[in-house]
Amino acid sequence: MMDGIHAITFDFGNTLVPFPAAPMASVVALTAEAAAGLVGCTSAEFVSVWSEERLRQFAEDVPEGREADMDVRVARVLARLRGRKAPPPGERWDDAAAGSYCEPHEVEWILEKYAGAFVGITFVPPGVGAMLERLSRERPLAVLSNWPLALAVDRFLEAAGWRRHLAAVVVSQRVGAIKPWPAIFEAAAAELGMSSGPGILHVGDDLGADIVGAHGVGWRAAWVRIKPEDSPLPVAAPASNAAPDLTIDSVLELENALIPPPPGPAR
Repeated sequence: MMDGIHAITFDFGNTLVPFPAAPMASVVALTAEAAAGLVGCTSAEFVSVWSEERLRQFAEDVPEGREADMDVRVARVLARLRGRKAPPPGERWDDAAAGSYCEPHEVEWILEKYAGAFVGITFVPPGVGAMLERLSRERPLAVLSNWPLALAVDRFLEAAGWRRHLAAVVVSQRVGAIKPWPAIFEAAAAELGMSSGPGILHVGDDLGADIVGAHGVGWRAAWVRIKPEDSPLPVAAPASNAAPDLTIDSVLELENALIPPPPGPAR
């Protein structure tokens, strides 16, 4: 199955890095503490509105294949905390109007605080960096992730020392599309300088987003089966047609799967 793999892409959350609920909540809490003074609200108020707008974005954007971009979320949160009423259920935000309640530098400042908290809190799993270094000697590697703030992923990869092993970092916020939609996979293939096909292996934890999405553009796909049970990261709808080419419990098992078997005895 692993013959002919010329490039590998890795999902980020719950594939390279596990994301249980508590650290993710701490990132938002630290962001809220920083932003509360700017807005003139309590941290609890900021977290509450943030959580509501996060869910609203998922409902609006995910069915249409878009990422729930965090810069949009911050602008909506600031607008609400400064007196703008949220749209009623079923109606979309007027994001131009929401943006009039804040300045671009305020949104950028809050996103910087979020990225800083994210890098400071997110656990760097042992062994992954060494694995990426070894795999990168044989073929180009990339991160291919659904994530609402590319800045946070970029900063983490640099801080962990992993970025130097990667030929590309493809994040949905930058691409404008999420997995399993083909556009983000095609963007990754282009970044790798390849055409989509079975020469690219994608490794991910989400059967609907990672496995179905990779197969949809002709790639091969490996499923990382085990992840934190309480992870708040969104997952794609269940997919009855998800059939991984390889199933592993941890991304660290991938390296052995790529080692060709020893030749059989001569006959």
